Amino acid sequence: MPYRRSLVPIAALLLHACTAPPPSPPVPSPARPQPTPPPAATATEPTLALPEPPPPAQPGITDRTEVRAFIAEMARKHGFATAALVNAFERTAIQPAILDAMAKPYEAKPWYDYRKLFLTDKRIQGGLDFKARNAAALARAESRYGVSRDIVTAIIGVESSYGAKPGKYKVIDALSTLAFAYPKRAGFFRGELEQFLLLCREEGMDYLEPVGSYAGAMGMPQFMPSSYRKLAADGDGDGKRDIWNNPADAIASVARYFSANGWHTGEPIATLARVNGGAAGLASKNPKFSHNLNEWVSLGAEPVDPVPGNYKAGLVTLPGETGPDYWLAFHNFDTIMRYNHSPLYAMAAYELSRAIRR
Repeated sequence: MPYRRSLVPIAALLLHACTAPPPSPPVPSPARPQPTPPPAATATEPTLALPEPPPPAQPGITDRTEVRAFIAEMARKHGFATAALVNAFERTAIQPAILDAMAKPYEAKPWYDYRKLFLTDKRIQGGLDFKARNAAALARAESRYGVSRDIVTAIIGVESSYGAKPGKYKVIDALSTLAFAYPKRAGFFRGELEQFLLLCREEGMDYLEPVGSYAGAMGMPQFMPSSYRKLAADGDGDGKRDIWNNPADAIASVARYFSANGWHTGEPIATLARVNGGAAGLASKNPKFSHNLNEWVSLGAEPVDPVPGNYKAGLVTLPGETGPDYWLAFHNFDTIMRYNHSPLYAMAAYELSRAIRR
């Protein structure tokens, strides 16, 4: 996993150049070439990790009281060497861009815009290619954990474009920024920072080496450190759990996550519904599994496609371009929401899995 080096400040050199007396006789300075602007971020192929700038030139956060307290707690609670943690946090940076990203998540978009971000020809074709390249690993995971290879593929597609965009922040930077400079969820991210240091020790990784998203999620499936420690899996029997570079491990890890969170093999995920009568008033953005399918039909919410079985369901409404879309969502939809709590995310993953299967 690559390191990223800090840029060396050149402000002092530029200041010296600007204030030094001009030569005599003056010679016109040649035009300074303008830097090429970075390419604009595409609006059609995002991942859950937003575009990320390089780290600041002068990291180091051990002057913060809360960081020193955290280091002392890790030494006392888990036996970490204080000097090693001080050394790591001296090379850790608070990233302001992470705080900006947390303020504008993709899930804040309306469904009709969010859907377009992930249901693209490129991402669907990428899913077909990923399935073909990793057919054996997907078959093993499906056999062992009972989770559809299509939903596993779709999750990796939504999370990291099948491993092409797993994020570029140092995980310790991301988690430290959110643990010590994001009061809204500082407790959660401080716990994830603790889990990250533990997994680095267990897996023999340098604290400064792993990279991930602006929220500290890692690898192809974008696992948080606590999920990695608990549910990451060795998919090819090589004794490692490399979710950054090994698709077999990423596939097995996603399948194991869904299995551990209650995936019901062979059951439906969701279906479009025709709604009339009083059912529309019972719909919500977050599914409430309050009625069986037959009860929903009697209330005026009928599945567009046949659904075998009388499963518990929730009626979900999401804003479409011409009006509300209604979906009957089942238990496995709720399981997808345990991966990411947004119903938009769960619906995008489900629709991508259907497109890949077709």
